[in-house]
Amino acid sequence: MNTHLRRALVAATFLASTGVSAQAQEEISVTLVNGHPPVFLWVKHLTETYIPTVNKALEGSGYTIAWSEAYGGTLAAVGGELEALEDGLAEVGVVPTVFEPTALPLQNVSYFTPFSTPDPRLVLETVNALHESVPGMIDSWERYDVEYLGGGFALDNYLLMTNFPVESIDDLSGRRIAAPGPAVNWLEGTGAVGVAGNLTTYYNDIQTGVFDGVIVFPTAAAPAKLQEVAPHITITDFGAQYAGSVVANKPWFDEQPEAVQAALREGAKAYTEAYLQEQNSRVEAALAGMQENGGTLTTLSDEEKARWAAALPQIADTWAKAAEADDLPASEVLDAYIGALKEAGAPLPRDWSQR
Repeated sequence: MNTHLRRALVAATFLASTGVSAQAQEEISVTLVNGHPPVFLWVKHLTETYIPTVNKALEGSGYTIAWSEAYGGTLAAVGGELEALEDGLAEVGVVPTVFEPTALPLQNVSYFTPFSTPDPRLVLETVNALHESVPGMIDSWERYDVEYLGGGFALDNYLLMTNFPVESIDDLSGRRIAAPGPAVNWLEGTGAVGVAGNLTTYYNDIQTGVFDGVIVFPTAAAPAKLQEVAPHITITDFGAQYAGSVVANKPWFDEQPEAVQAALREGAKAYTEAYLQEQNSRVEAALAGMQENGGTLTTLSDEEKARWAAALPQIADTWAKAAEADDLPASEVLDAYIGALKEAGAPLPRDWSQR
C-alpha cells in the first residue's frame, strides 16, 4: 500500500471514529449593519456578543457564517438601516426604531408615553412581549420585508441637563430645550421652547447659547462631557426608551436552513442580555463621572414629576390615532404596553392608556 493511500485510510478511520463528517461546511455570507460607530453600546455588542453567539450556535450544524461588519455609515447612515435591509444591501442589522417614527410607529410607543418607567430591562421585555402578542407589531416589520429576530436595545432613563437650576417646571418658562425626535413632545405645556436636537451638536449649541439645555440619557451625556456646558443635571424620570431591534432581510432569512434561523435568533437574545448588563454599570459610572467633573445632580420631586406629566397634551392619543389611520393597532399596543408596566409595578405619574 502506497503512503498516500495509507494516510487517506487513516484519516477516514479517524473521522469515522470521532463522528466528524469529512464533508466541507457550507459558508453563508452575512453583512451586519448599523449606522452608528462601534463606540455605541448597541453596536459594540454586535461584535462582542451577537457574532460569537451565532457562531457558537452553528457549531456542528454544517453551516458557518462569513461576517462583514458595516458600521458607522460605511453602508447605511443612521436612520438608513431599515432601507438597507429592505433593499437587500445587508442581511442582518440593528434598526434604531427611534429614527423611524413614521415607518415603525408601534415600536416607538415608549416615546409617546413619558414618565412611564426608568428601567430599560422592563421596557425591552415589554416591547419584546408585544411583538409576540400583538400581530401588528410583526406586520409593521414585514411591510418592509424585514424579519424581527427577537432582540433589541433600550436607552437608559432620560434626564434634563441645563445651564440653569431646575426645581420645578416653572423654571423652564421661555427656555430653549433641545430633545431628540418625538421627545420634543415632552416639553409641550411646560412653558419651555422645545427644539429638535442632535447629540453631536448639543455641546456647541449650549456653549454658544443656541439652547439652554437638553433632554438626554446619561450614557450619552457623560462621554459628550455635557456637564461642562450644562452642569445642572436633573433626574426627571422621563423614562427608559425602546430604541432599536435586531432584524434580518426577510426574503433572505426565509431561504436559510432552520439551524441558521435559530442561531440568528439565539444571537439576538444573547445580544440583548449582554447589552442590558453593561448598560446598567455604565449608567452608574456616567452619573458619578459627571458629578466628579463639575455636574450637580438633583432629583425632581414626585409632585413636580406628576405636575409635568399632567401638563402634557394627549400625545399618546394623538400618536395612536395617527398610526391607526395607517391600519396599525396602536391603541391595542398602547393599552397593552401601559398595562404591562402597571402589572410590573412601574411608577406612573400619568396613565396614558385609553381604557
